[in-house]
Amino acid sequence: MLLVIDVGNTNITFGIFKRDKLIGTFRMTTKLLRTSDEYGIIIYELLHNRGIDPKDIGGIAVASVVPNIMHSLLNGLSRYLHVKPFVVGPGTKTGIRIVTESPREIGADRIVDAVAAYEIYGGPVLVMDFGTATTYDLITKNGTFTAGITAPGIQISAKALWEDSAKLPEVEIKKPPSILAKETISSMQAGLVYGQIGQTEYIIAKVREESGLKDLKTVATGGLGRIIAEETKAIDIYDPSLTLQGLRIIYQKCKGKKLPNEVKN
Repeated sequence: MLLVIDVGNTNITFGIFKRDKLIGTFRMTTKLLRTSDEYGIIIYELLHNRGIDPKDIGGIAVASVVPNIMHSLLNGLSRYLHVKPFVVGPGTKTGIRIVTESPREIGADRIVDAVAAYEIYGGPVLVMDFGTATTYDLITKNGTFTAGITAPGIQISAKALWEDSAKLPEVEIKKPPSILAKETISSMQAGLVYGQIGQTEYIIAKVREESGLKDLKTVATGGLGRIIAEETKAIDIYDPSLTLQGLRIIYQKCKGKKLPNEVKN
């Protein structure tokens, strides 16, 4: 089995693949500092609790946008699962060609999403990740990463509202019954959710206009992506496991299609 790990600014998301099938996921927060032993023990126990023998993990693939936890995380994985993790980074074989001005500045998570969207849904495709930041990345029909747009995520915008405004409360991010809000909480929810929908629709339309790609597919992922995808026809597909699938695809491209324990089965 393959363990894939997406280290984001807010959460670390884990996926377990048996061959090409995602059979389980779990998460832990990124923001707590942990030692190698803590990471190793927690991940070991989480696998056990999902009915997975850690000894069956034959490969590990990691993509991270949080460098300061990587030493402890990678050491913990090696020590407790006895597998050397494969880390997606500059120079990794992905099948995607990056032609932006600074290719090495493109986050590993965005590359992984781009690979998954292109390999699974084909190009041209605009892949959107509604995470801590909201990102929009354009991949052409021949697999070229040509442009990226970065905006504050819904959670960042919400946090700015209640932390920088003394009288505004912390609210749950969800679509209110109507945009015609009549009290504070629903007015904040309306601004956050409908504002993100409007931003998404405008950016998609502008990308279509400037790229000239009339057959552009739009694929969304990320924790808050479902809320937006359900409210606009501008998004064709919502795929919550896109990043995890991208890690699997890249691992297979770089390491071969079979893991050691799958060859025997």
